[in-house]
Amino acid sequence: MKTVRFQSLIDEGVLQIGDGYRAKMEELTGTGYPFLRGDCLLDRDIRVDESERFHESLAPKLAAKLSRAGDTVVTTKGNSTGRSAYVRDGLPTFVYSPHLSFWRSRDHTRLHPGFLREWAHSPEFIGQLNGMKDSTDMAPYLSLTDQRRLEISLPSPDQQRAIAHVFGTLDDKIELNRRLNRTLEELATALFRSWFVDFDPVVAKAAGRKTSHLSPQISALFPTTFQDSLLGPIPHGWRVGGVSEISTITGGGTPKTSVTEYWHGEIPWFSVVDTPAPGQMFVLETEKTITQRGLDESSAQLLPEGTCIITARGTVGNLALVGRPMAMNQSCYALIPKTAFSAPFVFFTMKNAVEELQRMAHGSVFDTITRTTLESLSLSIGTPEILSAFGEIVSPWLAQIKHNVRESGTLTALRDTLLPKLLSGELRVTQARKLMEVNA
Repeated sequence: MKTVRFQSLIDEGVLQIGDGYRAKMEELTGTGYPFLRGDCLLDRDIRVDESERFHESLAPKLAAKLSRAGDTVVTTKGNSTGRSAYVRDGLPTFVYSPHLSFWRSRDHTRLHPGFLREWAHSPEFIGQLNGMKDSTDMAPYLSLTDQRRLEISLPSPDQQRAIAHVFGTLDDKIELNRRLNRTLEELATALFRSWFVDFDPVVAKAAGRKTSHLSPQISALFPTTFQDSLLGPIPHGWRVGGVSEISTITGGGTPKTSVTEYWHGEIPWFSVVDTPAPGQMFVLETEKTITQRGLDESSAQLLPEGTCIITARGTVGNLALVGRPMAMNQSCYALIPKTAFSAPFVFFTMKNAVEELQRMAHGSVFDTITRTTLESLSLSIGTPEILSAFGEIVSPWLAQIKHNVRESGTLTALRDTLLPKLLSGELRVTQARKLMEVNA
């Protein structure tokens, strides 16, 4: 295994590195290439779905800053400096922003893109990155000059391909779970809006049309007429209620950080940084944990599985479903479903209300959702039979999401354990494959 500087690989035509395009606001008014900002790059995940888009006429000007499948993307500024992800096949072509750099192999026989992808998460890279961060009092910044000075230990091309294949298999499974979860959440969201926001079954029946997408048993649960309410027309027999009617609203708490006995225990402790990625919904592990003593001697409470958490200060409106008993900090509210209401109904009710809550919270010095804000929401609440039917349909989808989140967590932990050992040569590829078969 030999160690080579990025600059040498660049000089030899093996590697290309580049930074992003500095866009003007007036350029982001079209339907052309998406603009990938730094906050759209999560660890090993790229989100372009809701990105701003360039005007189509700018395409020639943007050519040098376009993504390609096989690129490794790295954040270069701020507290997330060094976060990286991989441009997969099938991802829409996008434009890099100034706070991102891309690493692109130009000779796959000498530098495999999949190996470069994994190296960006290695202790070798992270150690060099931390050294660069320590060299300045300014906000963390990874310049192109810094990147050219990076040194990478390269095994043989065959070994690179084998390492890329091993971790590519794990990454593909994690990505498959992520995509399936997004699809399942989208299905559940669409069903909630159809039944409880747009009232599609009632609209169809009122117009004399068949509800062909519903079974006769479920279709029979919906009325054929509307009634007036404070929210406007709602299905006959339904009622208007508040958040406190469907859930018990509770706050969180933080054990004293100066008491070491309160921390690093077995109880997960949720804060905004633990918000699940889009489509993942469930939180099973948290960045920080507390002890039973920390729970007992603070205002924190143990939340049951199925509780909906909404962040209420600073970053307002992030949602999560509690996948195992845990506590949370005081910047969130917990909505524990009441007996007649399922966890899916409470979660999707809040998801539907997030934009309204954010508008109500906006304008203060620090955006904040208060308990009064929550309780001021007015909701259309269906009959017990319809609520039950919704829960029965959606709950298996959410159970699958939770299963996939747990499986992906196991695979991620396995990958993070194997990666440094494999890249350092401590572990051989054949050994890593056997460990994957046992643990995956």
